[in-house]
Amino acid sequence: MGSNIAATMARIGLTPGFGFLERAAKFEIGESTIPFRAGDSYARAIAVGVLNTAKVAVVSCILATVLGVALALMRLAGHPVLSGLVRWSIEVVRNTPLLLQLFFWIALAHALPPPRRAVVWFDCVFLTNRGVYLPSVIIAEGSWMAITAIAAILLGWLALLWRSRTRGPLSPLPLGLVAILALAVVIYASGFRISLHSPVVQGFNIQGGTSLTPEFAALLVGLTVKFAAIFAEIVRAGILSVRREQWDAARALGLSEFQIVRLVVLPQALRVITPLATSCYLDVIKDSSLAVAIGYPDLMNITNTTANTTGQALETLLIVVALYLTLNLSVSAVMNVYNARVAMRGGRPA
Repeated sequence: MGSNIAATMARIGLTPGFGFLERAAKFEIGESTIPFRAGDSYARAIAVGVLNTAKVAVVSCILATVLGVALALMRLAGHPVLSGLVRWSIEVVRNTPLLLQLFFWIALAHALPPPRRAVVWFDCVFLTNRGVYLPSVIIAEGSWMAITAIAAILLGWLALLWRSRTRGPLSPLPLGLVAILALAVVIYASGFRISLHSPVVQGFNIQGGTSLTPEFAALLVGLTVKFAAIFAEIVRAGILSVRREQWDAARALGLSEFQIVRLVVLPQALRVITPLATSCYLDVIKDSSLAVAIGYPDLMNITNTTANTTGQALETLLIVVALYLTLNLSVSAVMNVYNARVAMRGGRPA
């Protein structure tokens, strides 16, 4: 196979190897996390694709988790109408192909009105056919040092709190007071300033704030809705795996419903939820490659363009496989560490 591949590449004038990564890419990328323009290297173009994929995957995982937990709780609610509506919406989303859902969301995004007639939510969110405009956070110049100091203080406080809970005898209250005092001193001394800048309609466009392109917004909504439905069923299964006797015993001890969920149900449910959640997160990363169908410049889209313009199809295929493996194995490693900690609660493996 290797001999045939080498002979075929030689016959059509291609040199095997990854040297093409240093050559100039003669195409533009519509949306990039890092600066890119035509003439930059193919390696930088592929890096843009990796960052775009990671960005949409991370945000989708976070939103799908939050929405999935909310849907699971509504599904388990005693109200028959609410539970029934959530159940049927979950079934419809789970049993519809993601590609079809992406076509629906991108068509909806392009069907939105122009900026001057934008759909406005809460006087600060604008939905238009040019994208979604959201308020942006503006950090005053010179405040990054304060942010670093604040992050260090918070991490130090969390570390001491963790030590106090595992080894003792430090009390959380003095630690919290010290952390709050240190934060106040840092903020006052550094002149730390953060402001919120909302978008406004000016002329034929919207100025200010931050914007999401229609392709990114459609992909983000599609992945979030699809995997929130899947995650909701995972959370529901985890909660139902806790025996009813556990709830009754906690109520007999006088615990509130919130305390029962936080201290009794959730630690046991996480043993069921975490392995399945890991698989769900990995599917988000892999299914984000469907972005090529709606024009979002993710890793698959950019590597396809690279293969077509360079002819190095085999090399770009190997790059795609290696990068997706790296992303998925990184997420899997992090979730496996968390799963091991959850499974060891109570002093022995679950």
